[in-house]
Amino acid sequence: MSERSNIRDVAAKAGVAVKTVSRVLNGHPYVSAETRARVEEAMRDLDFRPSIAARILSGAKSNQIALIYDNHSPYYMFQIQTGCWEFCKENSIRLLAQPVDVADPQVGEQVRGLVSETQVDGIILSSPVTDCVPVLRALEAMDVPFVRISPGTNHALTSSVFMDDAQAADDMTTYLINAGHRRIGFIRGHPNHMASDDRLFGYRRALDRAGIAYEPELVCDGEFDFESGVRAANRLLDMADRPTAIFASNDDMAAGVLAVAHDRGIELPGQLSVAGFDDTTLARTVWPPLTTIHQPMAELARTATEILIAGGDITHRRLPHSLVERASVAPPYRKP
Repeated sequence: MSERSNIRDVAAKAGVAVKTVSRVLNGHPYVSAETRARVEEAMRDLDFRPSIAARILSGAKSNQIALIYDNHSPYYMFQIQTGCWEFCKENSIRLLAQPVDVADPQVGEQVRGLVSETQVDGIILSSPVTDCVPVLRALEAMDVPFVRISPGTNHALTSSVFMDDAQAADDMTTYLINAGHRRIGFIRGHPNHMASDDRLFGYRRALDRAGIAYEPELVCDGEFDFESGVRAANRLLDMADRPTAIFASNDDMAAGVLAVAHDRGIELPGQLSVAGFDDTTLARTVWPPLTTIHQPMAELARTATEILIAGGDITHRRLPHSLVERASVAPPYRKP
């Protein structure tokens, strides 16, 4: 075959589950002779040679992988961890979840220590760790297979899974423009996340296409948490000519905007429209429920885990986003 076969190819050809192939590779006693023979024949036919990552399923190593993350949104990380864990559970792999601080000068050594102490067979990196140079160098030096979720740099370095953040932000900004808004505040995400720049780019691109001048004073820095959303909202809503809509780069910050508007007695969405990004559980529980971008967080994590375990050549997969309309956006308020 021109491409290296992976464990899923073997399972498909043998007509069994991936877990069954794992059991055959692992010498599990509770596999029938007929099933074992079918799997072994499929391996021979496909010239299946387990890669380092695929051997995770064979029992040759520790049978565990790690998710390394540094993210201020508990809602986002819950979805990421769920996506990884579901695939690991189905394939009898243990998942370790390890938070780090990408701003820590020792973060590379900390990751090196994690790999050495736990003997994990592979790593999933979530943003912003996915672009953290000391971490990438440590993993490359240790020859540990890893897959990155939503990398912003060095795309050819390793396998990755991502969505188009710039286009998603463009879609939401265009949606607000089509609703009649011309003064649209924007809350940028944490500066350590490459997605923050992509979302700002998408916002600016949509304004430019609509012939609306970019006004830097309408853009506030955020950190992907509720508190930074509150700070940004207070700044934007203190403006003499305040925006009629505010688009926050994630739902946590959008929730902060809603809280400030409620405190100030601003009618939502009659006097202020608010939009978010991610479509976390929070987006459905705040009032009014948030119009937001659905980022397939669990699917991104699950796909990254699947790519890691399958092994093979470097793979890049882009997953689709969607715009979810709820009750937080309306046409701009017109004074009588």
